[in-house]
Amino acid sequence: MLAMDRQIGSYGEGNDGALVIAFGAVHGNEQAGVQALERVFSLLNDRSRVERKNPFRGRLIGLLGNRQAYAAGVRFLEKDLNRLWTLDQLQRIRHTPQEALHGEDLEMLALFEAVHDAIAEIKPDTLVLLDLHTTSADGGVFCIPTDDKASLRLAKALHAPVILDLFEGVGGTLLRFGTDGHFQISGLPRQTIGAAFEAGRHEDPLSVNRSVAAVLNCLRAAGCIEPDALIGGDDAILDRFSASLPKVTRLRHVHHIRPGDAFRMRPGYLNFQPVQKGEYLADDATGRVLSPQDGLILMPLYQAKGSDGFFIVEPYN
Repeated sequence: MLAMDRQIGSYGEGNDGALVIAFGAVHGNEQAGVQALERVFSLLNDRSRVERKNPFRGRLIGLLGNRQAYAAGVRFLEKDLNRLWTLDQLQRIRHTPQEALHGEDLEMLALFEAVHDAIAEIKPDTLVLLDLHTTSADGGVFCIPTDDKASLRLAKALHAPVILDLFEGVGGTLLRFGTDGHFQISGLPRQTIGAAFEAGRHEDPLSVNRSVAAVLNCLRAAGCIEPDALIGGDDAILDRFSASLPKVTRLRHVHHIRPGDAFRMRPGYLNFQPVQKGEYLADDATGRVLSPQDGLILMPLYQAKGSDGFFIVEPYN
């Protein structure tokens, strides 16, 4: 694959099964998802040459999210592509001459058209969206379902900790846009299921392995491959890492960053690290940023660009 191709790969005939669309590098500096999808397509192609008794059902398409930012190795160029997905934004972009579009507006239009075209071609009853991400701090392996029961089942099938209500705490995401039905064409797909998967720190090579396992688990859950197909070392890596983490947590707080905040996270925080109410977590233009409650910190921001400084979750029983 050329690094700037929008489509990372495509596999399957699209008949008698779900259309699974997996996104890598919606944030351009999160490159593990792209590498993982390349490996998954290689695994599937190798499998098809040696095992023909259980054909692949449906279609898998891998898409590179923000290819301009991916090429530059940055989270985004002008604005966060995973905060733009609203109908108003889409209408504005679609009514702007393409030669006048740039940055994330152009990326959003291209991604919308890629998904739209795939649905128009395959006409699936079920669309499954898997959005692959990484974090700027260690230990960030978890999945984020929507508020739909089918999405929760999918998230649990990915074999990683599940974070409830995080989907509600972040607006304008690609996943919300899709699961709200905004990719539909003439009533198809009848069902859209989605989940986001966080594979670990950006630079950790095992984030690629964990992303491979998540994609394969998604394909198993969607019925594209058999439950025992392609079980291997990547699954073991994800299962070992997830074993020591809380199975299900619920979002309790998001620290949003506004322009001019000059937010700086204090060093040393890890994903799922316990914090206490009043703990000195960060600094911004107003002074110290303190934890509003006891809980577990999630996605502490250790990169220059980002819309959220940290999240706090608590175990859910």
